[in-house]
Amino acid sequence: MSDLLTLSIAEAGRQVRAGQTGFVALVQACLDRERQTRGLNAWSELYAGQALALAAGYQTLLDNGVDLGPLHGIPLGLKANIAIAGREMHAGSKLLKGNVASQDATVSQRLKQAGAIILGCTNMHEFAWGGTTNNPHHGACFNPWDSARIPAGSSGGSGVAAAVRSAFATLGTDTGGSVRLPASMNGITGLRPGVGRIPTDGVFPLAWSMDTVGPLAPSSEDCALLYSVLSGEALLPMDELPHALRVGIISDYSRGGLQPDIALAFEEMLAELQRMGATLFEVEIDGLERAVDAQVIVDAAEPSAIHWPWLQRQPENYGEDVRALLLAGGSFTAVEYLQAQRYRTLLREQFNQLFRKVDAIVMPMLPFTAPLVGQETLMIGDGEESVLTGNMRFTCIPSLTAMPALSFPAGFDRQRLPVGMQLMGPDGSEQRLLQIAHHYQQRTTFHLQQPPVGRE
Repeated sequence: MSDLLTLSIAEAGRQVRAGQTGFVALVQACLDRERQTRGLNAWSELYAGQALALAAGYQTLLDNGVDLGPLHGIPLGLKANIAIAGREMHAGSKLLKGNVASQDATVSQRLKQAGAIILGCTNMHEFAWGGTTNNPHHGACFNPWDSARIPAGSSGGSGVAAAVRSAFATLGTDTGGSVRLPASMNGITGLRPGVGRIPTDGVFPLAWSMDTVGPLAPSSEDCALLYSVLSGEALLPMDELPHALRVGIISDYSRGGLQPDIALAFEEMLAELQRMGATLFEVEIDGLERAVDAQVIVDAAEPSAIHWPWLQRQPENYGEDVRALLLAGGSFTAVEYLQAQRYRTLLREQFNQLFRKVDAIVMPMLPFTAPLVGQETLMIGDGEESVLTGNMRFTCIPSLTAMPALSFPAGFDRQRLPVGMQLMGPDGSEQRLLQIAHHYQQRTTFHLQQPPVGRE
């Protein structure tokens, strides 16, 4: 059955429709892989019995001529801050223990209407406020390429489940990078859509002006299928690509302060884009040195506003790291928050101008590969880099501008840890970014690599 887990969503669907396998087999293969990799702690809860029953029912529908589309019968996982009717939506917290959702989030509803089978909810950093998925209430999640390392966060469980194929794809949420970081560190593809492109109602918020929901999957093609269903947009042909693709590089920002293996992978990826027919342009954006500071303010102040009543009444029910972040977020002044929002407007205006000249911008996803569990700093060249700052250096740009971005695999470092790259585009360019990555993935095999079996 493990051979089934090498299939893309489209390939799995074709095999079922050709009578070569069935939906029950797909679900069982995912459940078997979850047992095999349980030590990675990717899942908070599995709905195994219900999933197998649904698989049998969806097989009967298909056998009787009812085909709900490309996600019909496909096993997926949802991050634990996304409401699923009749299931606990705890958002990785102690405060929401026993909080059973009365109705589906819109994204859950759309997946169900498309025939997808929800296997369960995935582990996450508490309330999505953190980048390690070291959860004090549900246990830490570990990287499948090296279980001594973090899987990133806050959608770490979604990233791990998609990487080890205990689901064919997963949903995560991305505010400051929480889909793209796990995609990068776990060697898969992850899409942060533009703000508002996919509904977020029924999803517990982190920072409302930047929150998004996006898919994580082995390939760009799989992400495109999910994006189409979740957004309601017609799926564009993935094989289409502009004949005169223009790709921008913010050289002074994107090439400095990288681990050597990241720098090498970046240059090799640029060369591959050129072989695809892309023209590369060196571009400039003023004021990027202030981007991380602005991100810190918005990404801290808005969650603190949401949690302040609980924080005053029940501070002991938060994990230590999240409580500290929420208290820190309450220390920013209104002036600082508004200045950060004004900076966002100015930055977005610059990028809007830039996207008249290029179709997409490419940059590394991170300046380093997955850090060790508990590691707070690491050396890059002769300098010491904060893991927190490094996590935000490239992820903050799409988050601040509310524009779409895609993380995709583009190599491995000398320790066999995945290296991710980020494509960013203007409003409404989600499928264009997915097309570019798809063409890249047609020419490379990084996205096909699977991590070693996790901790037993």
